[in-house]
Amino acid sequence: MTSTVNNFKTALAAPGAQIGLWLGLAEPYTAELCATGGFDWLLVDGEHGPNDLRSMLATLQAVAPYPAHPVVRIPHGDAALVKQVLEIGATTLLVPMVEDAAQATALVQAMRYPPQGIRGVGSGLARSSRWGADAQYLHTANDRMCLLVQVETTAALGRIDEIAAVEGVDGVFIGPSDLSASMGLLGQPGHPEVRAAIEHAFTRILAAGKAPGILAVDETLARHYIGLGARFVAVGVEATLLAQASRALARRFKDAPAPSATNASGY
Repeated sequence: MTSTVNNFKTALAAPGAQIGLWLGLAEPYTAELCATGGFDWLLVDGEHGPNDLRSMLATLQAVAPYPAHPVVRIPHGDAALVKQVLEIGATTLLVPMVEDAAQATALVQAMRYPPQGIRGVGSGLARSSRWGADAQYLHTANDRMCLLVQVETTAALGRIDEIAAVEGVDGVFIGPSDLSASMGLLGQPGHPEVRAAIEHAFTRILAAGKAPGILAVDETLARHYIGLGARFVAVGVEATLLAQASRALARRFKDAPAPSATNASGY
């Protein structure tokens, strides 16, 4: 039976950072492997990763036995897509390119049943209610929902106060790569001007009583943002970790003389 409490949502409301890992490979088997790593949350990427509804479902099923909380990033804030992703069991969504309070408000409503929202009622067909086995689902679902909105442009950054003030927005994620591009600094998410803009955004988000979040694969930078009050921080991307490790392993063998043979087993 599903829990009536979203522990990730509860944790966001308290000081301290929830540490996450980005999942971009769209592969449930590797997602389950990563779920054993001890992270607080895992981001299932449907914006830049090749995930569709069925692979998101399989990933949610794969990580369900583990403590890490799955956060699903949908490719855009379409109400029909929000409904489908909630029906397969997601309770926390990360939505890209939120530009203003009106868009944030529409997302809050899309994630909630009436009278607080516009989510269609069909839980008897859905994993979210365990196909009706969770008899209280319709009455508790709204409280389980956690919405994280992405602010990624200079225009949206100028509206950070009104976006963060929307009731039902739990966290505001600053997208450093798109923000740097919007600032004319494409490919420079660590540029001092970008960092200053992010730090200012964190201050405004915290002032609104909401949780700031970010992806920072540079450990020093990640710890810096945690020190500034970031509440949910992704510190790595599983695809990048695999790419870096495999390339480094190949280089060690191709660029260096072979060591003397041993009887050691790889298993």
